[in-house]
Amino acid sequence: MSLIQAFILGLLQGATEYIPVSSSAHLVLFPWLAGWAEPPFTFDVLVQWGTLVGVIVYFGQDLWVIVRAVLQGLLQRRPFDSFEARLGWYLIVATIPAVVFGFWFKQTFEITYGQPPVAAALLLGTALMLVLAEYRGKQQRRLEQMGWWDALDVGLWQVAALLPGISRSGATISGAMLRDLERRAAARFSFLLSIPALLGAGFVATVDLVRSESLSSELPPLAVGFAVAAVSGYLCVRWLLRYLQGHRLTVFAAYCALLGVGCLVVALLRGG
Repeated sequence: MSLIQAFILGLLQGATEYIPVSSSAHLVLFPWLAGWAEPPFTFDVLVQWGTLVGVIVYFGQDLWVIVRAVLQGLLQRRPFDSFEARLGWYLIVATIPAVVFGFWFKQTFEITYGQPPVAAALLLGTALMLVLAEYRGKQQRRLEQMGWWDALDVGLWQVAALLPGISRSGATISGAMLRDLERRAAARFSFLLSIPALLGAGFVATVDLVRSESLSSELPPLAVGFAVAAVSGYLCVRWLLRYLQGHRLTVFAAYCALLGVGCLVVALLRGG
């Protein structure tokens, strides 16, 4: 992989990890459309750590408040006394389903990453989720009104995002909105939830990379992709939270549908 390709794919990753249009689909489909060699799975996952840096920088103060509240709750033997402490535990609960499914079906999910038509078709699933969230969710509840079942339900939606084409942010925002959370509150929880999810996936990919025989040759493009993804990821989190204050998710649903259908047509013309 050239450094230019790593730059472009890192930019795509950062721009689409938090905007609900599936970063995994873009990392599968763009090289396929451009005629590039398929990037290694470790590249796909490790550039997600770049976007992780972006979201940690943006939510740094919030994260400190949450971690401190959880620790204080444990020390005082009142672990769920404050909203911030409960939010920390909600993030843990919502992370568990993806960890379980990701561990047991890791190879199955990895196989799907080499099939662009599958990613294109699943983009239509992302579009459907976003439309359902907009028209079925009542958007009556704030983040402070979230409960345990809400967290678990959003976590189950996140499992679907282990497949390329199903947007992680799209799935978790949709899941939260279908639990009647406000659009911005749903996005905020989704972005916070991305932190343990991306940490876990990146750790697994790092282990695979260290074991790789081509580690030295892979490091330069990984470094470029990581840095670009970090900057673009931060900017996209900042932009999307403002955008969702007064705009619907339907524009992203339309984009996913058009991209998915367009790529399926290309696949048919190419013969697969």
